[in-house]
Amino acid sequence: MIPTLTTLAQALSGHSAFPSLLIRDDESTPAPTSNRAARHELYPVWSAIDDAKNKATRLSDAAVAELEKASSKTQAKPGQIAMFSPQYYAACAISGVLACGLTHTALTPLDLVKCRRQVDSKLYTGNFQAWSKIYRAEGFRGVFTGWGPTFWGYSVQGGLKYGGYEFFKKFYGDLVGEENFHKYKTAIYLAGSASAEIIADVGLCPFEAVKVRMQTTIPPFAKTTFGGVNTVIAQEGFGGLYKGLYPLWGRQIPYTMMKFASFETIVEMMYNYLPGTKSDYGKGAQTAVSFAGGYLAGILCAAVSHPADVMVSKLNASRQPGEAFGAATSRIYQEIGFRGLWNGMPVRIVMIGTLTGLQWMIYDYCKIIMGLPTTGGAPPPQEAK
Repeated sequence: MIPTLTTLAQALSGHSAFPSLLIRDDESTPAPTSNRAARHELYPVWSAIDDAKNKATRLSDAAVAELEKASSKTQAKPGQIAMFSPQYYAACAISGVLACGLTHTALTPLDLVKCRRQVDSKLYTGNFQAWSKIYRAEGFRGVFTGWGPTFWGYSVQGGLKYGGYEFFKKFYGDLVGEENFHKYKTAIYLAGSASAEIIADVGLCPFEAVKVRMQTTIPPFAKTTFGGVNTVIAQEGFGGLYKGLYPLWGRQIPYTMMKFASFETIVEMMYNYLPGTKSDYGKGAQTAVSFAGGYLAGILCAAVSHPADVMVSKLNASRQPGEAFGAATSRIYQEIGFRGLWNGMPVRIVMIGTLTGLQWMIYDYCKIIMGLPTTGGAPPPQEAK
């Protein structure tokens, strides 16, 4: 029944002559402060800012932890899309559409000058002189002549090529068996890429025919992609869209075989040279490796496919209606000679190197976004001793 000191302190608060005697040291009360200390109740904004800073710090730490957790999961397993499922091949095809459609369209000015110099090597003295001359005559739109069929054609081709490559690589890999995959991996890369490109070029060829004609006729024979398609069909029939298919295969199949096989090999060599394993590197580092490997592969692609590229431009620009493929090829070769097959080679090396590097970077980054592993770099399995 005897009141405690705490009760007395609350009852006599403000009236006791000895308030300090009514408070025990072990009670949960604030420690005495200096007369010069700032009173927090007079500065509520400071207190709110401190609380906000503390909350922001806690949220930031939590966000970083979640990002690291998600990143590690992405590197450890292929997300919600099962490997080699229909959804996987669809995701690879979508990544290929973005990788090829966007990059080829962005490099249309380079492709325009390349095609025109392949058809007439004396037309321009250099790239910058060519762009300046085209801009003065046709404006900014003229510099991007042919961007429409380029975008549509290479979007179709990119989806069929990258999605098809993943499919055929798995298909041929299963044929030889898992134990023989690394033994014959280069042959599998070559066969898979060639099979995919054969199909992809069937989708590309009509748009490529329109693109080359747009870029090599001054002024362009058509203003729009599908307007050009209709014009070719009206003049030459549906077969006119495919008169360059054989030389297109001759250009694209060796190009794609070199592109995929050399990329896979170069990337594996890069990861073997770098410290650690591929899984030790984050998204940024892996896409940087993809770009570097793609650029080096692109240089090899340009060297292998350039003569056929020149012949495609020449055939689409000057092949006569009803002229046989062999006769047209022979006539063009007699006109330009062996040296003429290499017209525009330096421009194409820059173009294809940049193009291939960006394509592999975009393709692998899209795969990462969808929770899939990047291409290449897997070490061969170690044999049990």
